[in-house]
Amino acid sequence: FACCSSSNGEESTQEKFPVSSPLVADTSYTREYVADIHSIQNIEIRAKVEGILEATHVDEGQAVKEGQLLFTISGQQYRQELLKAQAALASALAEAKAAEVELNNVKTLFEKNVISQSELDLALAKREAVNANVEEAKAQEASAGLQLAFAQIRAPFSGIINRIPNKAGSLLEEGSLLTTLSNNKEVFAYFNLSEIDYLDYVASTTNVKQTAATLQLANNTLYPHTGKIEMIESEFDRSTGNIAFRARFPNPTQLLKHGGSGKSVLSTTLKDAMIIPQKSTFEVQENIYVFVVAEGNKVQQRKIVPAYRLSQVYVISSGLNANDQFVYEGIQKLKAGDAIVPEVISFSTRMNSKK
Repeated sequence: FACCSSSNGEESTQEKFPVSSPLVADTSYTREYVADIHSIQNIEIRAKVEGILEATHVDEGQAVKEGQLLFTISGQQYRQELLKAQAALASALAEAKAAEVELNNVKTLFEKNVISQSELDLALAKREAVNANVEEAKAQEASAGLQLAFAQIRAPFSGIINRIPNKAGSLLEEGSLLTTLSNNKEVFAYFNLSEIDYLDYVASTTNVKQTAATLQLANNTLYPHTGKIEMIESEFDRSTGNIAFRARFPNPTQLLKHGGSGKSVLSTTLKDAMIIPQKSTFEVQENIYVFVVAEGNKVQQRKIVPAYRLSQVYVISSGLNANDQFVYEGIQKLKAGDAIVPEVISFSTRMNSKK
C-alpha cells in the first residue's frame, strides 16, 4: 500500500513539456560574399602624342558627353607635318599626271612602229613607280592628319571625369595619363563563391530561373535596387578554390562608384528542408543535441547535424526524422532519462504566430 502511494506521488510531480516534430517545408537562406564594385566602363585617357598641354576643357567630377572635347595638346608641329605631307602628295599627283601623258605619247609612237617594245615597257614601269609614290604620299598625309587629330582628346563615351593630374602648360610625353573616365549608369559587382556554395546555388536554381542578387553597402545598409547575376566564370581559381560571379546593378542616382566595395547577398532555395528551432537544442563539446521523447515518455539525448543555421532555426542534415518528437522548450530543466508529460504543439503554428 505504501509503494502504491509513492508511485502515485511521482506521477503527480511529472512536469508537462511542449513537444513537437520537425517542420518539413521549402525555405531559403541567404549568404553574404565580399564584392568589388566596378563601373560598366572605366578607362584611362592618355596622350597619344607628345607636346605641351594647351588647355583643359573639363573639370574633375564633371559629367561629359560622348565626343566632347576634353584636352588640347599643342599641335603646331603636327599642322606643319600635315602641310608638308599635303605638298608632297600634290607633287606626286603632278608627276603621275606627267607620267600618264608621257605613256600615251609612247603608246602612239609604238603603234606607228617608231619606237621599240622596250621603250614602251620603260614608260609603263615609270607610271607604276609614280603611282606608288602617290599612294605613299597619301599614307603620309593620312598619318600626319591622324597625329594632328590626336592633339585634341575627346570623350569616347559619356561618363564622369576623375582626377586630372596634369594642368595646362604641362609637358606631356606619349602615353602620359590625362585622366580616367567612368560610366556609372550601371555597375558590376564581382564576388567569389566556394565550390560547395557554388554547387548549392546551382542545385537550388535547377528548376527555377533565380538570378536576383542584393547588395549590402559598406555602411551595412541595403542598396535599394536589385541586381541580376549575368556571368559565372568557367573555371575555379586553383589557388583559392573559388569561382567568380558577376552581378549587374542599376545605378540611377550615381550612388555606387568604381572601386567601391560591399557584400553581394544571394538567396538559395532549400526543397523539403527539415527545420527545428535553435532554442530546442543545446551544445556539448561543440556537438549539438536535442531531447527526443522515447518509450515511456522518457527523454533521450540525441546528436543532430545541422546543414544550415538560419534565423532562429536549424536546417537538419541528419539525426532526426519527420516523425520524431523533440522537446520544444524548457530543455534546461531536463536531463537524459527524465520522464515527462508531453504536450504536443505545432511548431509551424508557433513560427507563424511570431511572424
